[in-house]
Amino acid sequence: MQEYDARPHSFTVGRVLMMLAAVLIAAAILLFVAANWEGMERTLRVGLLLAALWAFHGAAAYTAIRGSNYLPGIFLVLGTATFGASIALIAQMYHISGDGLSANLVWFIMCTVSALLFRSSPLTYFAGLLSWFQFGLLIDHSDFVVSDPWFFATPVQALVVVALAYYTGAMRARHLSYLVGLAWVARIYVDHRLGLPAWQIAVVGTLLFLAAALPASPLHRLARAAGPAPAFYSFVLALMGLLLWQIDVGNFFGSDSSALHEAVPAILAAAFAVLGIALEGRDNGAIRYLGYVVFAGELLYLSMEVIGSMLGTSGIFLLSGLFLGLVAWLVIRLEKRFGARQEPREV
Repeated sequence: MQEYDARPHSFTVGRVLMMLAAVLIAAAILLFVAANWEGMERTLRVGLLLAALWAFHGAAAYTAIRGSNYLPGIFLVLGTATFGASIALIAQMYHISGDGLSANLVWFIMCTVSALLFRSSPLTYFAGLLSWFQFGLLIDHSDFVVSDPWFFATPVQALVVVALAYYTGAMRARHLSYLVGLAWVARIYVDHRLGLPAWQIAVVGTLLFLAAALPASPLHRLARAAGPAPAFYSFVLALMGLLLWQIDVGNFFGSDSSALHEAVPAILAAAFAVLGIALEGRDNGAIRYLGYVVFAGELLYLSMEVIGSMLGTSGIFLLSGLFLGLVAWLVIRLEKRFGARQEPREV
């Protein structure tokens, strides 16, 4: 199956520049209103904000009916940006108490509804950025515990953005969701109150990767239909857990790091990298190259930390060079083999 993200018409420099122009115009309008905010009557303030919202969305509908390819998206971005600023300005004007998490959630919901009604790809990306903004607010203004109602806001918003991506055709927006999901898991790990061990992250990531990569898995066909991204990000999740586990138990480049239990995560990471290359390396270039890097890095670590403690300095460099030379030879052979079959699919 051809990867959706490879569509040549879905990304052009001209469209990016037009979107940036829309953002700058929205910022100019909002700054003008904010600069003259105190000198306006309250009714005039609300009227201007409502008029701007109706004008931008009306222009988006009109240009969509006229068959324009990019003007509806520009007007929708302007309208959505105006809505977010309106929340803050009206709350300030009427002294409405609240928090940034609630305000951003309302903004995200409005953006999602607009994306659904207009089937807008630009608003799908906008929603993905708002999910990242929500995650940043969550770190600063939430206790980040399971009992907190905001704890699951990030994964829920990520799922919404993925659904929007399929509905609107903005398939690259999925990457924003996958990345914020990884960041959310990392945040849970960093917060020691939640007690999430790194090895559990590695286990979950491995299971998800096998579910996506193994032909015998009932989810394999669904993952294939979604492109190489599910396999790649589950691969990254597993490696992230293994590397965090390695950091937890290891004393990097220290004299006490030759214990066998400290080498287990590194051995597992190298083995998992080989497994990823074997299962998905032919079709998924991102997994292949990341697997090469991790495998070579772990071999270097093992040669210098575990075996190197028994050798002199020259022995460490000799053994490391032999390891890396072997890895380079294997990579060259694999690249020739994969290249003879087919071109890799990029994430």
